[in-house]
Amino acid sequence: MDGALETLILAFTIGLTGALAPGPTLVATINSSLQRGWKMGPKVAMGHALAEVVVFLLIVVGLASVAEEHTGVVAVIGGAALVLFGLLTLKGSRTATMEISSGGASSNPYLAGALTSVANPYFWVWWLSIGSALVLAELREGLLLATIFMIGHWGADFGWYTFVSTSLHQGRTFLSEANYRRTLALCGGFLVLFGVSYLAGAWTG
Repeated sequence: MDGALETLILAFTIGLTGALAPGPTLVATINSSLQRGWKMGPKVAMGHALAEVVVFLLIVVGLASVAEEHTGVVAVIGGAALVLFGLLTLKGSRTATMEISSGGASSNPYLAGALTSVANPYFWVWWLSIGSALVLAELREGLLLATIFMIGHWGADFGWYTFVSTSLHQGRTFLSEANYRRTLALCGGFLVLFGVSYLAGAWTG
């Protein structure tokens, strides 16, 4: 039970670093919420999650057997990617902003969530480095823990996008720009520290 809870918390925290980052899925959430209410946030998140279900299955079915022969390489790539993404997040946090776009949103929020995810290069880079390494690490302990990791990851997405849509729907911003940047910086620092720890484990392992 402790292992499952630890995996859930870890996945949520790392997932939050990705969800917070400005990008097309966040823009789709903002536009949809301004036009059609707070329910658009979780609907966009659902579309995003559906895209990640496909990626998760591809990792489990397609990469698991290959990764077993290259555990050390996967761990090093994943750890290095965590540190790199953490540093980029720290750098980006200085000027990050939740700008409200005037562009139109897709009439289907589920489709908007899926399309803005798969069309975003960051999405694929993250999953081909950090995401796959972490899922495979949990998968070595069993499919249940890998699934729990995904649940924690999606919890971050649903929580953040619902927070954004509810805030906009009620006509006020719960998170100031300064606090948004501080939160991003905190997430970036966490990624760097966890990445270093992950690399140390791979090195000693």
